Amino acid sequence: MIDYLSDTVTQPTDIMRRAMFEAEVGDDCYGEDPTVVELENLACQLMGKEAAALVTSGTLANLSALLSHCPRGYEVILGDQSDLYHYEAGGVSIVGGAVLHPVVTEKNGSLLLNNIRLALRDISDYQCAPPGVIVLENPHCLSGGRVLSLDYLKSVRELADEHSLPIHMDGARIFNAAARLGVPVVDIVQYVDSVQFCLSKSLAAPFGSMVCGSVAFIDRVKRYKKMLGGGLRQAGIMASAGIVALTSMVERLPEDHRRAALLAEKIRDIEGVNLDPAIIETNMVFFSLEDSPMSLKDFLEVLKSRGVRMGILGSGKIRAVIHYMITDADIEKTAEIIKQVLKQAIKKIRYE
Repeated sequence: MIDYLSDTVTQPTDIMRRAMFEAEVGDDCYGEDPTVVELENLACQLMGKEAAALVTSGTLANLSALLSHCPRGYEVILGDQSDLYHYEAGGVSIVGGAVLHPVVTEKNGSLLLNNIRLALRDISDYQCAPPGVIVLENPHCLSGGRVLSLDYLKSVRELADEHSLPIHMDGARIFNAAARLGVPVVDIVQYVDSVQFCLSKSLAAPFGSMVCGSVAFIDRVKRYKKMLGGGLRQAGIMASAGIVALTSMVERLPEDHRRAALLAEKIRDIEGVNLDPAIIETNMVFFSLEDSPMSLKDFLEVLKSRGVRMGILGSGKIRAVIHYMITDADIEKTAEIIKQVLKQAIKKIRYE
C-alpha cells in the first residue's frame, strides 16, 4: 500500500527502534527519566525557548498550552479553519472553560490583522469575554500546508504586544515551515510565546509532541499534563525516538516537499482533477474531483483497491501527505492509477 493518509502512518526507522531498545529510562512523573530530559533540552535549544515538556499528543500539547495561557471565561482567538478549532474535540472549552473565537482564515493560512483586532473585545465591557491568547497554525493544514511569512509573524507579534496578549503557535509540522522558508526554526518561533510541535508528523517518531515556552509557562503545562492523565513513567523509550527524529529526520524534509510538488505536477492536468490550492509549499497535496461521476468515497475505495490510500480532509477535498516512506516511483505509480481510474469513470458515464 502506498499510504498518503497522513505523515502519521510512518513506521519508526531502524535507528529509532534501536534507540528505543537501548534507551536509559526513569520515572518521568518524578522528572527522573534522563532521556526525556535530554529530549526536552534539545527541543529548548532548537526552539530558543527556556523550557519544554514532552506530552503524548498534539491535542494534549495545544490543550495544556492554552489552559496555561488563558484563564476560564477568556477568549482564544484562532482561525476558523484551524486544526485546533475543528479537530481537537472542543477540549479548550470543555475542560478549560475558555471561549473559542474564530476569525476568518485567508487562503494562505493567515488571519488578517484587522480581523484579529476586531476579535479583541473591549476588556472594560463586562458583557464580553476578554481576549486571552492568539493562536496561529504554521504550516496551516486546511489551507494546503501553507507557511506563514516571517514578516507576517512579526506584525502579529506587534499587535499582540499592543494588547499584552500571548501568542501560541500550533506548529505540528513547524520543521516543514522552516524547510520551506530556508531558515532555522528558531527564526519562526521567536515571534511567539509558546509553540507545540509533533514528533510523529513528518519526523516519523511513533509518539509524542513537545510544548516549549518560558520556565513558568512550562511549569503550568506540566501540571495540566498530569491533571489530564498525561503523566508518563519510563517515557525514555519513546523520547529516544524523538531525539532520533530531531537529529536525523529534519534535514531530509525538503525531499518530501519536492515529491509533493512532483505529485501535483503529475496529476494537475488529469481530466477530472482540480488541484486546490495550486501552490504546493510543504508536504501536502489537496485536490477535488471536477465533473466526475464518482463520489469522493467511491474514488478513494477504488484507489485503495489498487494499492493507494488517501483521505478526505476539509470540504470536498482529498488530501495526500508525503513522508519518508513515499518514493519517486510511488509518485509515478500513484499518478498513473489516478489517471486510469478517472479515465474509466468518465468514459463509462459518457458511454451510458
